[in-house]
Amino acid sequence: MATRKTSGTLPAVKRSHLCTFLDETLGVSSIADLSSNGLQVEGSETVHRIGCAVDACMATYRMAVRQKCDMLLVHHGIIWGGLASITGPVYRQIKYLADHSLNLYAAHLPLDLHPVLGNNARLADHLRLEKRKPFGWYKGTCIGFEGVRRSAISRDALVELLCRTLDTECTVLPFGTENIKHIAIVSGGAAGELPEAIAKKVDCFITGEPSHENYHAALEGNINVIYAGHYHTEKGGVQALGELIKKHFGIPTLFLDVPTPI
Repeated sequence: MATRKTSGTLPAVKRSHLCTFLDETLGVSSIADLSSNGLQVEGSETVHRIGCAVDACMATYRMAVRQKCDMLLVHHGIIWGGLASITGPVYRQIKYLADHSLNLYAAHLPLDLHPVLGNNARLADHLRLEKRKPFGWYKGTCIGFEGVRRSAISRDALVELLCRTLDTECTVLPFGTENIKHIAIVSGGAAGELPEAIAKKVDCFITGEPSHENYHAALEGNINVIYAGHYHTEKGGVQALGELIKKHFGIPTLFLDVPTPI
């Protein structure tokens, strides 16, 4: 394995201590998920710097290596439902990680649903949602939130707020009230939760990826739907987790921004 040179003055933490902290903070062992959450690829035993990213991919690996990271913390890892084989793109990714002693840690649903650090908690904070309730259930686990704003916001202003806060572009189905108070959110690819939003009579449902089927369902359900991007609705969790690690262990963390338009 190649070893990258890091400054001797940098604080460091053992990989095992860091993984235990992450596992316990996120409760990875208690959440059913297709993703293999936790340490997916083992690298350096000592971690001086951590890169945080949404996706495990060659672009983020290369960026992490350029930034002299010893660990990459991602929302979307590379092991889903186990590995059938280590060939092709999976082999090339694992080889690159091993060659550069780069640890890969993934947190999927545990980072979607965390009540403080999670993607949906961060979105709810940005939107100033109060009286939050569980919304969007997956295998018996709530992923998102519904809540109300203290004062209504216009549909256009809500879209502008999301675009500015998340640095994204939104696709909008403007089929509900123009003044919005009751909002439901599920980050990422949760277009399938629209029927729940309609049944609960929310003013606006916000998720990441659009769905063709949702157009007529939203129109007939008299509801606003905002798609703010899978990537952009799911970068808040790793950013928050990076800040927590920096505060707890005193080691540098940085967000590796590799956006997608989806």
